[in-house]
Amino acid sequence: MKKSKSVLIVLLPAAVFVGILFLPVRVWFMHLENYVQSLGAVGPVVVVLLYVLCTVLFVPGSAITVGSGTLFGLQTGFIVVVLGANLGALCSFLLARGFLREKVVSWASANPKFRSLDQAIGKQGFKMVLLTRLSPVFPFVLLNYLLGLTAVRAGAYALANLLGMLPATFLFVYIGAAARDALGGQADVRAGFYQQLLKYVGLLATVAVVVVVTRIARKALREAEQQQEGSVAAGVARLDDNYRPTMFDKMMLLDDAHDRQLVENCHPANRINPTPAKKYNLVVIGGGTAGLVSAAGAAGLGAKVALIERNLLGGDCLNVGCVPSKGIIRAARAVHDARNGAEFGIQHLAQPEISFAAAMERMRKLRADLSQHDSVERFAKLGVDVFIGAGRFVGASAVEVDGKRLEFDRAVIATGARAVEPAIPGLHDTGFYTNETIFTLTELPRRLAVIGAGPIGCELAQSFQRFGSKVTLLTDGAEILPKEDRDAAVIVRRQIEADGVKIITGAMIERAELKDDAKSLALTVDEKSMELACEVILVSVGRKPNLENLGLEAAGVRFTMGGVDIDERLRTSNAKIFAAGDVCSRFKFTHAADAMARLVVANALFFARRKVTDLVMPWCTYTDPEIAHAGYYEKEARAAGFAVATITQALSDVDRAILDGETDGFARVHYDTKTGKILGGTIVARHAGEMLGELSLAITAKQSVSVLSSTIHSYPTQAEALRKIGDAFMRTKLTPTVQKVFAKWMEWRR
Repeated sequence: MKKSKSVLIVLLPAAVFVGILFLPVRVWFMHLENYVQSLGAVGPVVVVLLYVLCTVLFVPGSAITVGSGTLFGLQTGFIVVVLGANLGALCSFLLARGFLREKVVSWASANPKFRSLDQAIGKQGFKMVLLTRLSPVFPFVLLNYLLGLTAVRAGAYALANLLGMLPATFLFVYIGAAARDALGGQADVRAGFYQQLLKYVGLLATVAVVVVVTRIARKALREAEQQQEGSVAAGVARLDDNYRPTMFDKMMLLDDAHDRQLVENCHPANRINPTPAKKYNLVVIGGGTAGLVSAAGAAGLGAKVALIERNLLGGDCLNVGCVPSKGIIRAARAVHDARNGAEFGIQHLAQPEISFAAAMERMRKLRADLSQHDSVERFAKLGVDVFIGAGRFVGASAVEVDGKRLEFDRAVIATGARAVEPAIPGLHDTGFYTNETIFTLTELPRRLAVIGAGPIGCELAQSFQRFGSKVTLLTDGAEILPKEDRDAAVIVRRQIEADGVKIITGAMIERAELKDDAKSLALTVDEKSMELACEVILVSVGRKPNLENLGLEAAGVRFTMGGVDIDERLRTSNAKIFAAGDVCSRFKFTHAADAMARLVVANALFFARRKVTDLVMPWCTYTDPEIAHAGYYEKEARAAGFAVATITQALSDVDRAILDGETDGFARVHYDTKTGKILGGTIVARHAGEMLGELSLAITAKQSVSVLSSTIHSYPTQAEALRKIGDAFMRTKLTPTVQKVFAKWMEWRR
């Protein structure tokens, strides 16, 4: 809190106290009371009308509520306030409903957050209005209009509003009545003991109701909204009691020297778990990126930390995600460049000799080399107690692993996510790969079917095709990479198809089966049946959080189909337990897990209040060309209420892209026309991920597009596309009127 606010909070009560002591407040009050009494029945009516007017004009009615108790006493004051507040609230509600509801419904169709809340209030209108009215935390004068914009029925609103106002109204009117007694010189000691006891008991009960209901209201609103969010976080997750995670012996080639070294680093066979400390500052369940960053960060700041991992330290990123995939993507790109060297004067490489086995071995070697950074040995040297085994909550502040109980002050759930297995009849029996197992291949499949056209599916489909597989990419959607801008996805699709990948959109897979020593997928495309034969099936249709066997119920941690339920500061429903990474985030990226883990360390151990919603999250799909994005998409920015303008710069007008022969791409920036601030942007280029950092920094720093123009870029680089966007923005400021003014100025100076 700022110093000025703190001083104001101290000075206001002091001023009131001094005024009561040294000013003739009692005399003033008696004159005012006599005047109000002389008005007779007109006085309360005037206050009721004044209350209605203030409510409609967004003026908080707390002062009038207290003043009514002071002027009229508890009984009459209570009636006056109830009438005025309810009539004012109903007028505000009807004004919003009559003039703005239709516009809001149209806007909400593009805003999932409001749409889900609107649907929740529509279905549970009476309950929602009652709870929010019972809690003074929700500002009444704003809530009246906001509820008018939702689907709640007017009758339910009026009744719930009337009942919900009573406790808080009684509390404020009682305060005013108590002030009336004090100013009138009617000491409480004159009243009977039981009368005073009844007053104080009623006052305490009112305060208790308000405090308790505030918490219930927040919880109910949150749960109702979640229940309406569909696939994002719908209902309570139905956990698979039979789920067994894919263990490292299925992810690695245990007869390979490089993979054996990785396993020795990240899951040493003969290691004995340490004796638990009496209590830990932080217990981390999950040894992926979020867990490792949390553990290392906390230990580096002096905390006593325990890290629990049932499989391989390093998680998906090191073992079956970012590291191995980028290793083979780079190798596949080298193959592509060799085949297409004629443009650059390199002859006779159209059919280079390719060793898929050698490329995979290179990947495994590099992965093993990098595994030292995530090894058990390194984290033990950092002072972290590393436990190999399945961790499970056995209470609100305790975890059990390997038969040992670990007590904690704070804990982090960082168990990550796994590939979704689609409900395709026969798929399990036919056999398939996911990202967890595909990197065990040593022989290139002649025919590969990839189910799912998201980032992982597109990246691996293109890479295997470049190695020499005949790849078919299947999606039940209308396009690949559905979350990206359409023109960006079209460029990637064009290159993937040029590489030889066959893309089938709108494909409904009816079943999978074995036929003649090959796998077969029965498809329906445009109401036509067809079969696709292949040797290997790769499934990449999304990811689901790892929630099973964690004892979340025992810890009081709520979860949904979207993962562990967290607030904006990454706290779960158990205030001692936080979550980070894929298990709770819609951004299932390594860098997102890293950023969230840093917030957890600050918030859990040092009482910081950093919000995950403040993060600017970039991401990149590592196809060739890459698609990189940060901030808002245009549609999202408009739904958020920004006045959006967009500037797109084609790489065909960027010198370095022309020289590189990589002109099929663009850089795009969305900005707020009122402030010029960058809202988001997309880059499509061979090294878009490397170029995106400048844009991410500008968004994080809340910079205008003009900063891209004033930043000097090395020439020639493809990042000059961003400078050109900045220049284009500056030209929008040079209106005809400004040009005329400049021309007159120059003419005068001649």
